Order: sequence, then C-alpha cells, then structure tokens
Amino acid sequence: MFPFVEYFGGSGKFRRDYRCYSCPSNRKNVEHGGKVILPSSALDILSRMNVQFPMLFKITNSAKAKSSHCGVLEFVAEEGRIYLPSWMMKNLCLNDGDVLSVESCTLPIATFSKFQPVSSDFLDITDPRAVLERGLRGFACLTSGDAVAIEYNEKIFELIVLETQPAEAVSIIECDMQVDFVAPLDYKEPKSVVKNSSAKEKPILIDANDIPGVLKFLPFEGAGRRLGGTKRKNNLETAQDLLNTARMVDVATISIRGIPNYNWRPGLLTFRRCMQKSELPEQARMSLYQELSKRVLRPCRITVVKKFFLYCV
Repeated sequence: MFPFVEYFGGSGKFRRDYRCYSCPSNRKNVEHGGKVILPSSALDILSRMNVQFPMLFKITNSAKAKSSHCGVLEFVAEEGRIYLPSWMMKNLCLNDGDVLSVESCTLPIATFSKFQPVSSDFLDITDPRAVLERGLRGFACLTSGDAVAIEYNEKIFELIVLETQPAEAVSIIECDMQVDFVAPLDYKEPKSVVKNSSAKEKPILIDANDIPGVLKFLPFEGAGRRLGGTKRKNNLETAQDLLNTARMVDVATISIRGIPNYNWRPGLLTFRRCMQKSELPEQARMSLYQELSKRVLRPCRITVVKKFFLYCV
C-alpha cells in the first residue's frame, strides 16, 4: 500500500488504507479514549505537508459504508497497521485485519453536544457532567451517531452522541462546550399506582384498652434521673419524708416567735415558710413561756476572783 496525496490549491491532504487491529491489552490509554496509533511512515508524510494541528482524521469502512473521526495518539504501529479502540471498531463494524481508510481533515470547534447513556447505571453517578468531562480528555473529536466509551470507578459506561453543533463532527480540543443528557436507553418510568376514588376505605380505630393482654397506657409512669446520678424519689417517699419532718417539729411552739425548737437534731433544717399568728390566748402563752424558761434558765454560782498585782523591786 502506498500513500495517496492530493493537492488542492497548494494544501496537501493525506489519505491511506491500513489494516485495523484492536489495541493491545497493556494500552489502556488507547482503549479509554478516541485516538488511534499510526505507523511512523504516516508521520513522515504528514510532516512534509501543510497539515493543521491538532491532527484529526476521518476513518471510513468502505465495505459497510460507515465512517467516524478520531485523533492520533502515537506513531509507533507496525507498517501497514492501525490500532483502534474496541468501541470504535464496534461502531464501524470492523474486525481484526479489515481494511480501513484514513484521511486527514479539519473540524470546527464544538459548542454543544447531547449524550444518551446506554445503561441506567450512569444515573447512579453523583456528578455525571464531571465524569464526562474527565472521560473526554482522551478524545480529540466527536461524531454524531457514535457510541463512545468512558471509564469511571473501574467500570465502562457507553454514551451515544445524539447531536453535535455546529456540525455533525466537531473538535473538542480547548473548547467551551455545553453538554446535555437524555434518559438512558433502558430507562423505565416508575409506574404510578392509581387509587380508586369511588371506594374509599375507612380506617378502623381500635381502643388498646379493649384488647385483652395489652398493657394500658399510664402517663408519667417512668422514673426521672438527675444529672448528679442520685435516684429521684417518688411521690410516696416524698410524702413520708414530709410526715417525718412534721413529727420532729414542736407544733405547740412553731408559731411562737422567739422560742426555739428543743427537739431539733443535728443534720435537719426546718424552714418556716408560712408564719401565722398564734391562736393561743395571752395567759396561755405566758404560762407556756414561763414553763420553758424554767427548763432553760438554771441557777448558777458566781465567784468573784480578785486580781493581785506583784511588783518586783
């Protein structure tokens, strides 16, 4: 096979036929992108021609009348061979060893593209636009109707290029392109359950107290807990403490001002919150006061000690 070069107004156009093969398994950068590997002879011919960069090519399968566009990654293939990604060979209906025509071309800069995922698994991605932008870094151009493949999280996602603007084939190198998505091919709308409005079921209300063997609801049945860890007393214990405190207080003298409680024991504090006037008559109060005074005031012996001063000469 020999290269065929045409000249149009002084500008050259590269065209040649190669045997196509799938890329080797160790070249994942070719498999997950939109670029091919050409032989070194193609670089020698392209360097002598006035070819615009980046180098873009139109590849055509004449036997099936299918074509697409691609970029070039390296010029290291064997003479007469071209290595393509498997998804590109699938789009062109090619098998290993088939003849493929390669022709240099110039494509406009992309402004808009629309994609349709093949599988609904693409909807599980949190940010599909960011994943698509990262996957298209290995591509040089897009063609309407192609099914491109991108890798994310060790999984291959296929997307069909439904539309590209301003042409059916565009260059995506250093461009500001708007992206849009449509529903995947296997996407199914969730079925909405239509309720029959004529036959409305009334809810059945059952009182839990009427069911045998079911514990009845008792409000405020639980016990409280304090921040210090001490156990909170219930109402019965609180009432018992108040009763014990009342027994220790002298009821006869609790309302008489100035008379202490002689039944007080250490460790017990009694606060008189509601002081009321004594209902005892004046004579009874005086007799009670005299009786208590006899218990407290006892006769004592007073001894006077004279002080002597000793002067030393």
